[in-house]
Amino acid sequence: MTPLARRRLSLFAANRRGWWSLWIFLALFFLSLIAEFIANDKPIIMQYQGKYYFPVFTMYTEKSFGGDFETEASYRDPYLQHHIGEDGWMLFPPIHYGATSINYDLRVPVPSPPSAENWLGTDDQGRDVLSRLIYGFRISVLFGLLLTVFSSVVGILAGAVQGYFGGWTDLLFQRFIEIWSGLPELFLLIILASIVTPNFWWLLGILLLFTWMSLTHVVRAEFLRARNFDYVKAARALGVGEGRIMVRHVLPNALVAAMTYIPFVMSGGVTALTTLDFLGFGLPPGAASLGELLLQGKNNPQAPWLGFTGFVTIALMLVLIIFIAEAVRDAFDPRKGVKP
Repeated sequence: MTPLARRRLSLFAANRRGWWSLWIFLALFFLSLIAEFIANDKPIIMQYQGKYYFPVFTMYTEKSFGGDFETEASYRDPYLQHHIGEDGWMLFPPIHYGATSINYDLRVPVPSPPSAENWLGTDDQGRDVLSRLIYGFRISVLFGLLLTVFSSVVGILAGAVQGYFGGWTDLLFQRFIEIWSGLPELFLLIILASIVTPNFWWLLGILLLFTWMSLTHVVRAEFLRARNFDYVKAARALGVGEGRIMVRHVLPNALVAAMTYIPFVMSGGVTALTTLDFLGFGLPPGAASLGELLLQGKNNPQAPWLGFTGFVTIALMLVLIIFIAEAVRDAFDPRKGVKP
């Protein structure tokens, strides 16, 4: 590790709020990645007639366990549970409900309040709120991460071309960005949602068309400033190619400024997906999402645990991301000193 990298890591760790926020966020994200082993209506592992089965990874028909149908086995069916229990066993996750599982054994009207069976209650369709919260958290974070990566690549590339070449290239690109950023993003999403059925990748592509501009102005400014430095002129005089100068000599300096903005791009992506799901223009109906959970709370004021759960989760996620962003900003700030 270079001395500069060690200095930045020390500055990041010195911001205790951001340091602990990073570990808390990573822990929550890791738990969401293994959601199938935490909240699922299928056993993690089971044994039947001396053979081992892994329903989490493989789909088994009811006929595989002595049933009558070729459809997928319903492991919460009392008949099938009793049949398997006579000649085997099943190991379920701690939460016996998946993202779309419905609790048909409720004795109160839906949405039901928190109980020993459903720790955060159920929504107005009888689905477990905690399991949908875990799966929705994973979708939101993955969406934000992918949108941040793709937006950063496109935005940094566009800003680098603008700033390095300048002149007409910069002028035309700036006019294009001004026009493109003025388009009504939400209206376009509503129009397109009426034409095609939105899904994860469709939403990612549409939002990418607009979010890449958030980093362009920062990278452009750094390239405009650095393109006339002596070391850049010397490299050009020695015959070094323009692309190599941009990547090896100018881009590292521009990334320092861009890195401080990248966590905010992620928080914006998470918020955008939540907003679209809340308005009904996001993920397909039935998909677990935090925006859909907030919509459930809005439509069911008599069940305050729905809105409260969604609000606390989104607020906690955004607060952690912002605290991490503050620590990243301190780490890349050349004016910060490392305390002994």
